[in-house]
Order: sequence, then C-alpha cells, then structure tokens
Amino acid sequence: MMSINSKLRENARVQLEGKWGKPILFGFLYIIIAAMPSLLLLIGKNHPDISLVLQIIASVLITGSLMVGAIMFSLRFKRGEEPGSAVVFEGFKHFGPTLGLYLWYLLWVLLWSLLLLIPGIMKSISYSMCFYVLADNPKIGIKNALNISKKITKGYKGKIFVLYLSFTGWVILAIVSLGIGFLWLIPYWQISYANLYDELKNESIEKFVCTFEEYTKTS
Repeated sequence: MMSINSKLRENARVQLEGKWGKPILFGFLYIIIAAMPSLLLLIGKNHPDISLVLQIIASVLITGSLMVGAIMFSLRFKRGEEPGSAVVFEGFKHFGPTLGLYLWYLLWVLLWSLLLLIPGIMKSISYSMCFYVLADNPKIGIKNALNISKKITKGYKGKIFVLYLSFTGWVILAIVSLGIGFLWLIPYWQISYANLYDELKNESIEKFVCTFEEYTKTS
C-alpha cells in the first residue's frame, strides 16, 4: 500500500539525517550547471534576441541529462549507496535517450496543454516518472519509459500533485533566503520523489501492473 505524502517526506528526512554533505554539494553543482545557459544572455548582451534563442536551445539540450543525473544520485542515495557528486554528469553519458525523452515529454505536455490547463497538468504527472524509469535503466528506451510511467501513475495522479504542492512553502522559504535554501530543498525534494518512485515501482510489480522484466528490458 502506498505511503501517504507526509510519510514519503519523513522517510526522506530520515535518509538524509546526518548525511546532508554530499546531497548539498550535489545540489550546488546542479544549480551551477542549470544556470549556465543564463550566462549566454550576459555574454551576448549586445544581441539579446539571439542570446535568448541560444539560451532556450542550451537549456533544452542540458535539462534532460541533468534531470536524469539528479535522479540517478537520488535513487542511489535513497537505496543506501554512497554516490559521488560527479553523478550529476552521468546523465550526459546517455545524452541521446535523455534528450529524446525530454523532448517527447515536452511535446506531449504542450499538446495536452493546448486543450486546457488541467489536461496538461494531468499529462505532465502521468509522464512524471519516465525520467526515473530511464535513470533506473538507461537502456530501457524512450517509449518504454513513457509507457511505464503512464501505468504506474494511474490512480495516483492526485497524490503526486498534492506531493508537488506540499513543497510550496519550502520553495518560498528558499526564495526568501536568496536561493541558499535550495541547497537543502533540492536534495529533500529529490529524495522524497525517489521514495515515491520506488514505492510506485514495487507496488506495480506486486499488483501485476508492470513486470520486473519491463523495468529491466532494453530497447
């Protein structure tokens, strides 16, 4: 049976207790890399339109790999391993699949959002676990990752949405702290969702929604 959201967050706090060092360093590297495309606006201040286009392209190119690297760190940390901060770059070893998955994710969410806001939100939640599936098995393939995400989030979209909302207060505090709070919030957020993914994965296998072979297959 799935844990309630407060339990998922509590588990994350317990897992992080006394071990914040590496996750905070990881969060710092993540923020630095994620902010790099913004430097294009400063470098090309004489051509702001061109710089903005380049920034968007750069953001799209790195976001998928960066997200998967963050999830790889979170899953390994949550499972009791001791991942190094260099895992932040590991998603780039699978640049093609991570970029392709991110583009497909954006496309489907955009298409559903053109209908109405709510369908767009629901579709984004439906596909939200695809990056975890790919991080768990980088050889699984884009289509398989999306299909598994749709299966395991069915019936849990409201729960996942509420979990997103539960971090709103923390986001506000992080902003008020001039962004410093994000160093703690990013690990807390990511480990909470790593717990969610593992529970969804285990329950889907137990209830025959997905098989273990589906999670381990290669495209």
